[in-house]
Amino acid sequence: MSDNDAVSRRGLLRTAAGGVAAAGAATATAGTAAGQSEMADFGSHLQGVDGGTEDLRGNDEVTVQVGASGNGGNLAFSPAGIWIDPGTTVIWEWTGEGGGHNVEAIDGPASFSSETVGESGFTFEFTFTEEHAGITNYRCSPHESLGMLGAVAVGGDVPTVETGGGGGGGGAPQIPDSAKTLGLATFVAMVSTLSFAFFFLKYGGDYEDAA
Repeated sequence: MSDNDAVSRRGLLRTAAGGVAAAGAATATAGTAAGQSEMADFGSHLQGVDGGTEDLRGNDEVTVQVGASGNGGNLAFSPAGIWIDPGTTVIWEWTGEGGGHNVEAIDGPASFSSETVGESGFTFEFTFTEEHAGITNYRCSPHESLGMLGAVAVGGDVPTVETGGGGGGGGAPQIPDSAKTLGLATFVAMVSTLSFAFFFLKYGGDYEDAA
C-alpha cells in the first residue's frame, strides 16, 4: 500500500467519524422533536396557580387531591389542570389539610358543586361526557382568592400548548412526522457511512482484490 493510499484511508476514517458525529447530532435533534408534546391550554385561569397540569387521557377514572400543598399552604388542587377523555370519572379526594374545601364549577360546559368539607378521605365525583367537551374551570369557594383553582379539559377539541416533555399523564406523546423522517434518514446515513468505512478498511482501497 502506497503512502497516498495510507493518507486516503486516514482521510476516509476522519470523514466517517465526522459523518457518524453528524448523524448522532441529527438523531439527538430528532429525539428532542419527538419529546415535544401537547398539553391543554387552560389560559389565564391557572396562571400562577400551584398544582401542575397532567394529560390523563386514556384513563377511565382519575383522582384529584383537594387540599394539596401549594398556594402558600394546603390550598391547592393536585393536579390543578387535567386533560381527560369523554366518559372519564373525576374523583376529588380531600386530604383533610388546609381547612374546609369544596369543588364548584364556575364556567364551561360542565356544572357541578360539592359541599364544603374538611374531613380527610371525603370524595366527590363527576363523570364528564361528550356533552361536557371543552374546558370547565372550577374553584374552592372559601379559598378562591388564595389561588385554589382547577380546570378540566375534555376531548380533543380544546386549545393546546407545546410542552417540553410527555405531559406527565396517560396520553402518549405525539411524534411529529418530520422527526420520524429525520430519524429514518439519520439511521440510513449512519449505516451507509459505517459500511463504506468497513469495506475500505478491509480491502485497503484495492477494489480489484474485492472482486
